[in-house]
Amino acid sequence: MKNSFDRNLDPLTRRQFLHQGLGGATLLGGLLPPLAQAASARDNPFSYNLERYRRVDPKWLHYQKVGSFLSPRPEPRRMAIDRQDRIYLAAGREVVVLDRQGIPTAEIQCDAPVRCIAVAADGARYLGFKDHVEVFDAKGQRTGRWDPVAGRPFLTGLAVGENDVFAADSGNRVILRYDRSGTLIGRIGERNRDREIPGLVVPSACLDVEIARDGLLRVNNPGRHRVETYTFDGDLELFWGRPSAAIDGFCGCCNPVNLELLPDGRYVTFEKGLPRVKVYDAHGQLESVVAGPDQFTDPGNVSPALDSEGAPAGVLDGAIDSQGRIYTLDVASRRVDILQRKADPQPPPPARDEP
Repeated sequence: MKNSFDRNLDPLTRRQFLHQGLGGATLLGGLLPPLAQAASARDNPFSYNLERYRRVDPKWLHYQKVGSFLSPRPEPRRMAIDRQDRIYLAAGREVVVLDRQGIPTAEIQCDAPVRCIAVAADGARYLGFKDHVEVFDAKGQRTGRWDPVAGRPFLTGLAVGENDVFAADSGNRVILRYDRSGTLIGRIGERNRDREIPGLVVPSACLDVEIARDGLLRVNNPGRHRVETYTFDGDLELFWGRPSAAIDGFCGCCNPVNLELLPDGRYVTFEKGLPRVKVYDAHGQLESVVAGPDQFTDPGNVSPALDSEGAPAGVLDGAIDSQGRIYTLDVASRRVDILQRKADPQPPPPARDEP
């Protein structure tokens, strides 16, 4: 059943998006990236200045840092945490496994750069490369290599369920649905007028997918500045989000860039340009800020970092442990911060602050 709460949060409905087609991405992406706006402000005293959006009201900051460590390997891109709170960092051509203190305990050597990773409940590790997925057992031995994806693939996200594996293909702008043996059984998020699906708009290599406890998928649609909910069969159920540099919106060309889910259904979003990590409730209303621009290396960075092979390596990523602590990976500095919700956070101020 379609839910209408998203229509109150997003100024455009799905049907309106269909009338606009993919060109609607231009409207939603109309906010200039922060660096471009900053440069414009220097040249034009009447232009809009985003500097005030770099400062986060302390009342929004409901999390505090309780730990930090550096990636033991260069070029960390994505991270995951399994049910035993083991940390997995996809870095270069390997995946390094760390304990809760960030100490390496094992590694998986690969033949190509690892772009994303997910760990199944049974301990199987699914590694995404540019054009295919490989499967490793709990001992780090490869047990499967799936067929390459057709088209212009660039895998950037994975999610593993009981019987399904979903791969976010930012190159082809689609979520691929596989069974656990690697057979492709569906494509999700592609533009389909009959199903009222406007399509994923992915200007950069930043597409992610998560499986929620309600049995539905959550997908970031960065070019449309929103988060979307799909069934496993590809029906678009609802969405929320709005383009804005204000604290409750998503700004720049494409945000959020990554996505995580808390056990109770709340969302954790990761943004570039104005690098921010935020928590939204199950209905898409901003609840708190985990980390603001001043907590990351380069607040002016508006594009994914490039790895040594000249391919996008990401900007921010994160994961959530069994205690609900949020881990953030700053790709530029290789730093992982561990943030925990404060015992008595201040009530947040009003969220809406239109640019």
